[in-house]
Amino acid sequence: MFKHRKELLQPVAIERPNPQYAALLQEQLGGGNGELKAAMQYMSQSFRIKDKEIKDLFMDIAAEELSHMEMVAATINLLNGHSVDYSKTDVGEIQTHVLLGLNPGLINASGYSWTADYVTVTGDLCADLLSNIASEQRAKVVYEYLYRQIGDKKVRETIDFLLNREEAHNAMFREAFNKVQDSGSDKDFGVTKDSRIYFNLSSPSPKSDIKDTETKHPSFS
Repeated sequence: MFKHRKELLQPVAIERPNPQYAALLQEQLGGGNGELKAAMQYMSQSFRIKDKEIKDLFMDIAAEELSHMEMVAATINLLNGHSVDYSKTDVGEIQTHVLLGLNPGLINASGYSWTADYVTVTGDLCADLLSNIASEQRAKVVYEYLYRQIGDKKVRETIDFLLNREEAHNAMFREAFNKVQDSGSDKDFGVTKDSRIYFNLSSPSPKSDIKDTETKHPSFS
């Protein structure tokens, strides 16, 4: 069950309209590393998790990602700050001017529709947690790119908050992975001597003392 609270997770504001930047911010609404993707991925993965604590973690983060999506959409609305007029947006997508009436849509910065193909679910907790760690890192990178391309202090405050929440989720997933890393695919496969072999296929090798093409990686014991 979900409940909607009418206030945003964190208030959003802008210093001035910027429809060009609104088009860029669409990436975190309907893009491959955006908030909807994260919410759907974590929620979908949770359906088969038997560990109650980790299941709750996935659902809690999924719910928060939906609140992030709400914040992004609210910011896009503020940034547009104009009536339907494609000439106000000279970069990114213009689809919202002819199909959505400037409603923040489930599309990325180029106007491509959100797709469930963005979502990764394997049914293996170790694999899914590693995927989520990578997803949070990619989302963080996108927010860092967005942060660098806007001078609006109010928008920067919103992006900084969201960026830091991605880092928090990353840490939570890492902690959960540490708890289960000896289970599932990590326990059943990749445990023979073959999993500890490093194939040194760079020639000439940066390590002058390595002559063979098959040797142990220094990080393996």
